[in-house]
Amino acid sequence: DPWGLPLRERLRALAIGKRRVAYFYEQPNNSTFRYRAYNMAQVLNDTQRFNISAAYFFMDDLQHVDHLADLADLLVVCRSGYCHRLNDLIMKFKRQNKRVLFDVDDLVFNPDFVHLIIATLGQNADNAAVWDYWYAYTGRMSAALRLCDRVITTNNYLAQKIAVYSDLPVTIVPNFINREQLNLSERLFYKKEASEFARDGKIHLGYFSGSPSHDLDFEIIRSALETILDNDPRIELVVAGYVDSDALRVRFGKRISHRRFLDFVNLQRLVGSVEFNLMPLQSNVFTHCKSELKYFEAAIAGTLSIASPSYTYASAIRDGDNGYIARGHQWASIIRRAIENIDQYQEMATAAFIDARTKYAWFNQRKIILNALGFE
Repeated sequence: DPWGLPLRERLRALAIGKRRVAYFYEQPNNSTFRYRAYNMAQVLNDTQRFNISAAYFFMDDLQHVDHLADLADLLVVCRSGYCHRLNDLIMKFKRQNKRVLFDVDDLVFNPDFVHLIIATLGQNADNAAVWDYWYAYTGRMSAALRLCDRVITTNNYLAQKIAVYSDLPVTIVPNFINREQLNLSERLFYKKEASEFARDGKIHLGYFSGSPSHDLDFEIIRSALETILDNDPRIELVVAGYVDSDALRVRFGKRISHRRFLDFVNLQRLVGSVEFNLMPLQSNVFTHCKSELKYFEAAIAGTLSIASPSYTYASAIRDGDNGYIARGHQWASIIRRAIENIDQYQEMATAAFIDARTKYAWFNQRKIILNALGFE
């Protein structure tokens, strides 16, 4: 992981600029931390022309650095729950009249939505520990959010939910493609372009689960996949992540391949190896708050997406132009439509690539981030 830097190097990076931004996340991971802290710091540190520097810090770091508020001008708390250590960190900034922002990328700060979260994730509602976990999680998130001065989030739909709940000002910085992803993905796309998107005679569908608890989303397309696989011997399915594909593999054998886990760069290789990236999503308030990252990470690798019409997917995808939109009952017919339009694939994939690079490449995010931080 490129973010595995020693604390002293991160402190050194923070100290370079005249205006210094400290991002806090409880511990590094391949999901929220990468998008909302690592990627942000990468953009801010790209050039010193703006004389701004940034670094990210974790809960364990606070045992060794008790003067972070002296070093940084601004603190961004990324999706972290309240505890005495985080409260102490925030108060140190506030005592110096320094701003503290809260960055959250999901509807996980309002306990009123716990029932919906548990149902959407397919968790065991008869297990009291599940309720204890989610009420504690959202309650601690709410307490941390309310200590902050402003909020940053990923899209307008989620921003409205935050504003109503917290009465705090909210600005938007979308999730975006970092330098490592972009460098590899552009190579994948240009290689496809040079070959005029040559194929091997098969048509590869992909479902890429970024986190556990997506079985209910996958169930939306399971029947459609069985129908398509039964009727078209060219179809092969690639599944990555935590979804249970055992029954499909028993039924269709080698036409189904499953990769359990990949790092975020090598996942781009796998996404780029399929023609169609399948993005089924249940339709409710919780899922409408999700980011469009699965769309743009496929598009930048030259892969078209077929997606449920969630708020962000429907906003990003122009049906028949840079991808396809499928409602719950339409998945089999839309997949068939995409296959029948395979001659238009290069034109559509190019449109999706241009869209993703223009809107979501890391080098186009600086002004948006500076504005959200109040530096514009």
